[in-house]
Amino acid sequence: MPRTDKSSRVSDAYMRLKDEIRTNRMPPGFQAPEPEIALRLGMSRTPVREALIRLEAEGLVELIPRRGARVKPINADDMREIYEILTSLEPDAAAAMALRNPSAAELAPLEQATTDMEMALVEKNLDAWAEADDRFHLTLLEMQGNRRLKGFVESLYDQVHRARVVTLRMRNLPTKSTAEHRDILEHLRRGDAVATREAFRHHRQRAAKELLDILEKYKLGQL
Repeated sequence: MPRTDKSSRVSDAYMRLKDEIRTNRMPPGFQAPEPEIALRLGMSRTPVREALIRLEAEGLVELIPRRGARVKPINADDMREIYEILTSLEPDAAAAMALRNPSAAELAPLEQATTDMEMALVEKNLDAWAEADDRFHLTLLEMQGNRRLKGFVESLYDQVHRARVVTLRMRNLPTKSTAEHRDILEHLRRGDAVATREAFRHHRQRAAKELLDILEKYKLGQL
């Protein structure tokens, strides 16, 4: 098998497994032997094994000798730590982008994501809103240009997404979050690094409190 073909199969297995985990189709605590997981994907065991090793390195699964793989749960302390890291890193990355005075063309994907969030809110389509929210953050992360930062923060986004899938319908409509994205975008448009940093920090701090309050209210020790 050509090396490029093997790499493609591993990448496919990785992306499909990650999507199963992110959307909770393979929920926290799900455990299965590797042959069963390979059968679930309709793939051979080798690329699935390599994909699981990669997912273990990212903290999404735990490989258990002779027992396969287990999807790791997320607890409140995990989410608190993740949001503390995001609150430390993302605002500065966004502020650095504002200092570059991005053009309207550069900001167009963020504008589209924000508009899509606003439309999803009107339609009360929470799944569409969550997709647009993800797109906003991932696009901004891509635009800031630091590859190492992007790789690290993306792995944290996966954990945040899993928690949000469970809790999104336990909270009020995300009107505040949507307005905060619009504010961040406008500060970026003006090239105001200080305001961008402050708006992003406030956004992450409020989101963290909202999520942790839900976990406490519903006594969700882990997700």
